[in-house]
Amino acid sequence: MDRIKMDWHTQSVEHALKKMESTVQGLTSAQASVRLIQYGTNELEEKEKKPGWYLFLNQFKDFMILVLIIAAIVAGIAGDLTDTIIILFIVLLNAIVGFIQEYNAEKAMDALKKMATLHAEVMREGILIRTTSTLLVPGDVVLLEAGNTVPADLRIIESHSLRVDESALTGESIAVDKYIQELHEENLPLGDRINLAYKGTIITLGRGKGLVVSTGMKTEIGKIARLLQVDDPVTPLQKRMTDFGKKLSYIILLICALLFGAGMLRGEEPMKMLLLAISLAVAAIPEALPALITVALAKGANRMVKKNALIRKLPAIETLGSVSYICSDKTGTLTINKMKVVKMYEKDSQPLHGQLVSPLLAAMALNHDVKKKTDKSLSGDPTEVALVDFVIEKMGSSCINELTLQLPRVAELPFDSERKCMTTVHRLGNQYIIFSKGAVEYISEKLLHRDHSEEINAMASSWGQGGLRVLAFASKIIDHLPETISYATIEKELIYAGLAGMMDPPREEVKVAIQDCKTAGIKPVMITGDHATTAAAIAIDIGILNPGDLVMTGVELEIMSEESLNEKVEKISVYARVSPAQKMRIIKSLQQKNHFVAMTGDGVNDAPSLKAANIGVAMGITGTDVSKEASHMILLDDNFATIVKAIREGRRIYDNIRKFVKYIMTCNSAEIWTIFLAPLIGLPMPLLPIHILWINLVTDGLPGIALASEKAERDIMNLPPRNPSESLFAKGIAYHILWVGLLMAGITLGVQAWAINAGLDHWQTMVFTVLSLTQLGHVLSIRSDREFLFQQGIFTNTPLLGAVLLTGGLQLMVIYLPLANEIFHTQPLSLNELGICVGASALLFHAVEFEKWLKGKFNQNK
Repeated sequence: MDRIKMDWHTQSVEHALKKMESTVQGLTSAQASVRLIQYGTNELEEKEKKPGWYLFLNQFKDFMILVLIIAAIVAGIAGDLTDTIIILFIVLLNAIVGFIQEYNAEKAMDALKKMATLHAEVMREGILIRTTSTLLVPGDVVLLEAGNTVPADLRIIESHSLRVDESALTGESIAVDKYIQELHEENLPLGDRINLAYKGTIITLGRGKGLVVSTGMKTEIGKIARLLQVDDPVTPLQKRMTDFGKKLSYIILLICALLFGAGMLRGEEPMKMLLLAISLAVAAIPEALPALITVALAKGANRMVKKNALIRKLPAIETLGSVSYICSDKTGTLTINKMKVVKMYEKDSQPLHGQLVSPLLAAMALNHDVKKKTDKSLSGDPTEVALVDFVIEKMGSSCINELTLQLPRVAELPFDSERKCMTTVHRLGNQYIIFSKGAVEYISEKLLHRDHSEEINAMASSWGQGGLRVLAFASKIIDHLPETISYATIEKELIYAGLAGMMDPPREEVKVAIQDCKTAGIKPVMITGDHATTAAAIAIDIGILNPGDLVMTGVELEIMSEESLNEKVEKISVYARVSPAQKMRIIKSLQQKNHFVAMTGDGVNDAPSLKAANIGVAMGITGTDVSKEASHMILLDDNFATIVKAIREGRRIYDNIRKFVKYIMTCNSAEIWTIFLAPLIGLPMPLLPIHILWINLVTDGLPGIALASEKAERDIMNLPPRNPSESLFAKGIAYHILWVGLLMAGITLGVQAWAINAGLDHWQTMVFTVLSLTQLGHVLSIRSDREFLFQQGIFTNTPLLGAVLLTGGLQLMVIYLPLANEIFHTQPLSLNELGICVGASALLFHAVEFEKWLKGKFNQNK
């Protein structure tokens, strides 16, 4: 039973059952159990998951963390266990936070997959049972009904108007009619194997049975999934932080070596200078940076889940801030993914004989295969559901029930892809009434009065240009049924009833989201399998397609050279009739133009383009497992507006990371300048190692982490996308770190010099206090790059306000508690001395606020 090499589409039903050693009654329970062991469960394999211990140990590989561990070891050897404990505590805390966030991200994805577990109705020993699709085995016979997802690769063995949407696999947007006859050509494309149904595709019409021929990774969807089991690329932030950490560590280690050497030349005690150098290294290396970034990304991810965006990989959040193009599917993302009748024309609005409704409404109400579920919702072909919904909205559900009873169906000619028409025959007293619905061109040819044909075609053409899908309806009353009910005997000499125009309407919030994109310098592009006229009409309505923009079809794209596409790609706003395979060309062309691209997708064939995009966005509702696995982000509501919310959140998070870098590096540079410059200007060593570690752990850490909660700047979506190659220190941050760090050190050393000259015994405690308080003033002033603190409101970031108050309170405890005086070698300050420290520290806050005023004036003049 070779399920891999067998061309199942060339096998007859009888041969297929024989090859699979099965029957139309299905397998026995014993056979199914044996085959489950032999072939495994019917699910896609994932990359081997890393165990929890590996995820935890992986948190310690960062270069800055390794330097800190070495520093802790040296401090312990030198006999300073306090420093060792503090350093190791910081390292362990960072590792725990990183591990928890990474572990939770994996669990969230697992939960999403469990939510998507499918069930199937399968024949076992002639009895119909319901089971999870993961337990299906080759040889099982599965029942198929409209609305179901195909649970495995199947050879169709029974078909009643069975039609399957295979767009998830082939990219073909039109559903495919399925038949049981064997095909004679061996090397057919998947889309042409009309007697097979594939795992992950959706049944849109009819019913039937299928013989399971492949499960799990042996299915067509599984073959593509195997190609995607590669490691995810490193994000720009990860690259920048790794590079930044290494370079900074080298520089700081060099400074510490110079400081140690200078102290030795001055005759200082070697152990004292070693501990001071280690303390400075601990203070200067921003070891809280990885933890802060993880916390910021995790908080952002939690906020995004509440807004229906699930981030699969935390570092990908910051990439959102660089997105300059969003290439979005139309159906379900820009639109509500539900057909709706938006236009109707009745040729004759007079009620049918003995009825309350016109021929058109009666045809809409009765000519369909829609079924009502137990929850009273409707299932069936989306087009037919839209027609029934329209009648219910117009006449009420009781009207359909009455019509069904008064005009019972006695015969049916099902829809097929050749004539594109469906006809039903109903008893009308002693007569019969025929209702036909279908393509305009077919119905117009079957009318009794051919002069109506011109009217129908003209109106349908006008509606079609407006993006509507148009169906024509016709009816007639006959006294007797023909001996043979066929297309030839029934679908002729019909009376024109009217037209219905349908569309999948745009989501209400999409127009605002599109405008937000444009304001933010992001170009939205529609990619759809629909016809160009339909796509263009929707794109104009929601604001994607503007005068001068281009619409391109997949046929045009196929024959276009790479050079020509690169020339035009920035002018194209709509791609129509595009296959998922062509999405890759669009992505690569935009990326060659240095754009950061977000690409949406839901099918298996979308997976490579989702992987190639800078941000691959999968659909949580309609998306396949493979597309979700290949994506960076999953839209739980399949809504375009959610992407825009995610981009806003991504920009906010990156801004807050930059603010933290600005804060922590300014504080660290101030500590370096303070210790490095003091001996050069003839002052004693201003701080003890314990002071530096305290500032590093408490004053730097708590307020810095609280910056992750800072709200977005008011104009965050009025700014262009961030250049992905932009340094963390761009836009003046490097200059800010330099001049504010020097000013902070200058204020601190100024207080030290004044206190020593004034003969104050508490000068070192004052230096310690001033350096701590200036950093607290600094964190309040850098909450915004453009707005003053009073404009923002001091209570708009309560976690930060709480961190500042807590840190200030802890600093006072270190100054005034006797036990803390012994541990930190501090002395209580008088009110005058404390007032001098607070006043000196306030200078820095006002200096940074003044910097904002200068920048504002400069930008206005510019």
